[in-house]
Amino acid sequence: MPTRQIKEGVEQHLAVKPKSNLQNQMHPEAEKNLKTFPSENGRSPPCAAHENQHHQPHRNKGRRRGRGGRKSSDQESGIFMRPNSRPCTQKAADLPEFDCNKTSNLNESSEMSSFPCSSKSLSFAPRPGYGQTGTVCMVKANHFMAQLPDKDLNQYDVSILPEVTSRALNRAIMGELVKRYKESDLGTRLPAYDGRKCLFTAGELPFVWKEFRIKLVDQEDGINSPKREREYKVVIRFVAHVNLHHLGEFLAGKRADGSQEALQILDIVLRELSTKRYCPVGRSFFSPNIRKAQQLGEGLESWCGFYQSIRPTQMGLSLNIDMASAAFIEALPVIDFVAQLLGKDVLSRPLSDSHHVKIKKALRGVKVEVTHRGSVRRKYRVFGLTSQPTRELVFPVDDNANMKSVVEYFQEIYGFTIRLTHLPCLQVGNQKKANYLPMEACKIVEGQRYTKRLNEKQITALLKVTCQRPKDRENDILQTVHQNSYNQDPYAKEFGIRISEKLACVEARVLPAPWLKYHDAGKEKDCLPQVGQWNMMNKKVINGMTVSRWACINFSPSVKESVARGFCNELAQMCQESGMEFNPDPVIPIYTAKPEHVEKALRHVYHVSMNRLKGNELELLLVILPDNNGSLYGDIKRICETDLGLISQCCLTKYVFKISKQYLANVSLKINVKMGGRNTVLLDAISCRIPLVSDIPTIIFGADVTHPENGEDSSPSIAAVVASQDWPEVTKYAGLVCAQAHRQELIQDLYKTWQDPVRGTVSGGMIRDLLVSFRKATGQKPLRILFYRDGVSEGQFYQVLLYELDAIRKACASLEPNYQPPVTFIVVQKRHHTRLFANNHRDRSTTDKSGNILPGTVVDTKICHPTEFDFYLCSHAGIQGTSRPAHYHVLWDENNFTADGIQSLTNNLCYTYARCTRSVSIVPPAYYAHLAAFRARFYVEPEMQENGTKGTGVRPLPALKDNVKRVMFYC
Repeated sequence: MPTRQIKEGVEQHLAVKPKSNLQNQMHPEAEKNLKTFPSENGRSPPCAAHENQHHQPHRNKGRRRGRGGRKSSDQESGIFMRPNSRPCTQKAADLPEFDCNKTSNLNESSEMSSFPCSSKSLSFAPRPGYGQTGTVCMVKANHFMAQLPDKDLNQYDVSILPEVTSRALNRAIMGELVKRYKESDLGTRLPAYDGRKCLFTAGELPFVWKEFRIKLVDQEDGINSPKREREYKVVIRFVAHVNLHHLGEFLAGKRADGSQEALQILDIVLRELSTKRYCPVGRSFFSPNIRKAQQLGEGLESWCGFYQSIRPTQMGLSLNIDMASAAFIEALPVIDFVAQLLGKDVLSRPLSDSHHVKIKKALRGVKVEVTHRGSVRRKYRVFGLTSQPTRELVFPVDDNANMKSVVEYFQEIYGFTIRLTHLPCLQVGNQKKANYLPMEACKIVEGQRYTKRLNEKQITALLKVTCQRPKDRENDILQTVHQNSYNQDPYAKEFGIRISEKLACVEARVLPAPWLKYHDAGKEKDCLPQVGQWNMMNKKVINGMTVSRWACINFSPSVKESVARGFCNELAQMCQESGMEFNPDPVIPIYTAKPEHVEKALRHVYHVSMNRLKGNELELLLVILPDNNGSLYGDIKRICETDLGLISQCCLTKYVFKISKQYLANVSLKINVKMGGRNTVLLDAISCRIPLVSDIPTIIFGADVTHPENGEDSSPSIAAVVASQDWPEVTKYAGLVCAQAHRQELIQDLYKTWQDPVRGTVSGGMIRDLLVSFRKATGQKPLRILFYRDGVSEGQFYQVLLYELDAIRKACASLEPNYQPPVTFIVVQKRHHTRLFANNHRDRSTTDKSGNILPGTVVDTKICHPTEFDFYLCSHAGIQGTSRPAHYHVLWDENNFTADGIQSLTNNLCYTYARCTRSVSIVPPAYYAHLAAFRARFYVEPEMQENGTKGTGVRPLPALKDNVKRVMFYC
C-alpha cells in the first residue's frame, strides 16, 4: 500500500450551609425583616396587588402540614406545608433593598464559617415522607427485580502487555485466557471483565498473583491467508474483597450511602453476555438482528437495541430495561456510501470543493476494510481525504526519491485496476505516516455508530422508528428481557444473580391540575385544564401588551406579498382577540428579500422603520421563513438580538399558507410574552395559597448547560440561568447566558469577582444580577430560593451541588452581609430510561388519547431512591410515542418541603409555560433555561465556523441589547 511521510488540582473547599438551623423555624433573615421593617404608610398592602386585577386575594389562614401526608383540615389548596411554613403576609414595603455598598467578607462571616468544606461532610436531602395528594392508581414500570447475590465478590487488577487501547481486543485476549485456563488455573471460576483493568469473580481465584502468556490470531488477515499470531503477557493480581453487606443495608434504607463498587460489579456481570452478543454503545446494546434496520438516508441506517442498567431502589436492586434506537453508518462500499451522501452519481465527474468537504467530514474517524485483497480484510481508520484525485497521486518507493503512482502501485502489487481515478483517495493510518486507499477498494466496517449531527430528514426518519405507543414499547421490553434470558446467563448464574421477568407494579398518584387565572375582560376568567390541555377560546391573557410599531420581512420566495399581508392581518386580529392591543398596520409595507441577503434586509427594514418612526423603537419584527431554511433562523436571531435590538417572531411558510386558529393563538401567546406580558398565572398564586412560595418573597431559578455536538471540539459550552420576576405569581422570567469552557458542566459565571481600578473588588455573576433584577421588578428581595438545575447526570450530583450552591451563597452574601435565604436545589432529569405504563391499557379512565398515563402522575415509592428525596412526575399529556416522566431529585432542601409540597408545586408550574396551552414535561424555569442556552448557540456558531481551532480561552458571547434582555427573548 502506498505510504507518504508527512512532516510535521488542588482540592477546592466549598462552603455549604447546614440544614439544622432551619428544621423548625423560619429563616432568621425572613423573621428579622418581618419584625424590623414597617410598611411605608403604616398599613399592610395586599399580598398580590395585580396591575390588571380588581379583586382582593383570599387570605391563607395559616394551614400547616407535618411530614408523612396526614390530611389537612383545609382541602382547598391541595398542597401541604411542613411546620415552618407561614401564610402570605409579607408586604412589599416591609422589605429592605439590597445594600450593595456594604461589603461582606465570606471568610469572616460567622454564619458562613460553620459550613462543611468538602463533599464528605455533605449529604443529600433525605426523603421527608411520601406524598398523599392525588388519586391513587397502579402503574407498571420498566424495572425488573434483581435478587442480591449471597456470594463474596472479589476484584482483580488486569495488566496486558504490550498495552492495548481497544476494549474489543482486550476482551478477545481475556476471552482466550478464560477459554484456556478456566478449568485449571482459574479454579473453574467464570470471571466478568470490564474491558480495561478490572476483573471480578464470585469467590476467590486459586492465586493472589499470576502471569499468563496468551497468543491471539489476527482474524482480519482472512480465511485462507497466513495468520499473524501475536503474544500478550497478562498479569492478574488480587486487589480487594467487595462486601455486599453495606449494599444490602443501603437498599433496606439503613444506610445513607451504598457500595458503588458492588453496584458497578453487578452491572458489569449482567452486561458481559450482551457485550459478546451485540454492539455495545454506552449503556445500550444494538444489533441489526433485534429488528430490521431502517434506512435514514445519506448512508445511514437505524439499529434497534436496548438500554440496561442496574439501579438501587426502594424495592431492592432493579434492572432498568428500555428500548433504544441509534443511527449507524451502513456497511456499504465507500463508493456507494458517497453516492448516497451526495445524492447523485459520483462515478462520472470530479468532485466540487463543497462535495469534497462533505465527504471528508462524513468519513473522518470511520473504520473501513479493504476489499482488493481477496479474503484479507485488513481494517483502517480514515482521518482524511487527499486534495488531489487518485490519478495525480505519487509517492516515494525508495530512499533514492524514485516515485510511483498510486494507480501503478495497486496494479503491480495487487492486480487491482483503479477505474475511478478522478476521485480522491482515503487517507488512513495517521498524519505522520499516511496510507492511501482508493475509495473503490474499501468497504465501511459494520457496527459503527454515527455520532455527528443528523439532518432534519434523518431525524424525522429516526423518530418514526423510535416512536412507539406505550403498549408496543412495553411488549418489546418484555420480549427483550425474555430473549436475554438473564436467569440462564452463565455469568449471572456464576454470581448468583436472579432477574424477575415481570415489570414492577408501582403505586402512583394523579395530581389534580391547577386552576389558571385569565383576565377579567374575557368571558372565561379562569380555567381548569382537562387532561393537561386547554385553549384560548373566550379567554384573554392576564397581562396583554401593546404592539403599535411592527414590520414584516418575507424571506420565502413562494409567499406572495398579498398572502403575507393576509397572514399578518389574521395574526394581528388574533393578538387583539387574545387581549393585546395590536396595530393592524405595519410601519412600512411588507419587505421581500432573498435568504442569502439576510443581514442586508434586516438592516434595511430597521433603518427605514426608524426613519419613519422618527426615533421611536420598532417593537416587533415578523419574519416569514422558507420551511427548509438552514442557518437563516439562527442568523436572524443573532443579528436581531445582539446587533439591532429587535424582538422577532418567525413563522414558517407552511403555516402562512395553511392558517389555523390554533397556530395563530400560539403565536400570539409567544408575541405577548416577548413584549413583556404574561399569558396566565396560577389562581392559587393570585390568592397567595402556594405553600413555601406565597408566604415570603420567593425566587425560582432554572439553570442548564448545553454542550456542542460530538466532533465540535472547538465550540464552547453555553450556560443559561433564568429567574422568576413576578412574585407571588412566579410566571414571568428573565434570563442570562454565557459561554464557558468546552464541555464544562459546572456553571462558571453564577458568581464572580474582579478587580476594578476605581472600585476595587467588584462582585457580579448571573445569580447576583438576577437577584437584583427581582428586587427591581417586585420591590422586594427574595427570602427563599428554589433552584431547578437541568442536565446533570447522577455522577455529577456532588460536584455540581457543592460548586453551584456555594456560588449562590456567595452571590447572596455579596449583596448584603448575612443575607442567606434558604435554598432548595433540585436536579431535573429527562435523559433517563424509566418509563411508566398504565396498569390496564384498555382502561380509558387511566390513560390519555395517546394511550399514555395521565398528566400529573407522580411516583415516589418502590422504583425511587432508597433514602434520598426524589420522584418521577409525568406532568404532560402524550402526543405520540411513550411519555417520558421527568425525574426530580432534591439534593438540598433548607425550606423543608414535604413530598406533597414540592411535587404539587412542580406539577402546577408545568401549567404556566408561556408558549402553549398545554402542560409541559419539565418545570418551565428549567425549560426556559434550556431554550435560552440553545438560542445563545446561534450567537457563537458563525464565529466558530470561521475559526475552527481551539483558542487559548473562551470568547464571551456578544452582549444582548437591553430591550431584548428585559423580556423572554427565547420564547
